[in-house]
Amino acid sequence: MTEKNGSLVTAKDISKKYKVPYPTINHYTDLGFLSIIKREGNKRMYSDKEVRGRLSLISKMMNEGYPLRLIRKKIVAREKGSL
Repeated sequence: MTEKNGSLVTAKDISKKYKVPYPTINHYTDLGFLSIIKREGNKRMYSDKEVRGRLSLISKMMNEGYPLRLIRKKIVAREKGSL
């Protein structure tokens, strides 16, 4: 499936492709780390490019010892162009 932003993936696809537990994807979505691009029935569709970048950033920062609260602040700041 393709959109102007690139390929779209479901939460289930993300779980398989990036080996992230499904509940973690739900949690990251609730925290605002992952943006839902569109819905198809009960399926949430995400930009694969955004997911790859965000998961990489989250993983890197968690490995450096940052809590999710500070990771969220950094992501929000990036979106606003503050960084």
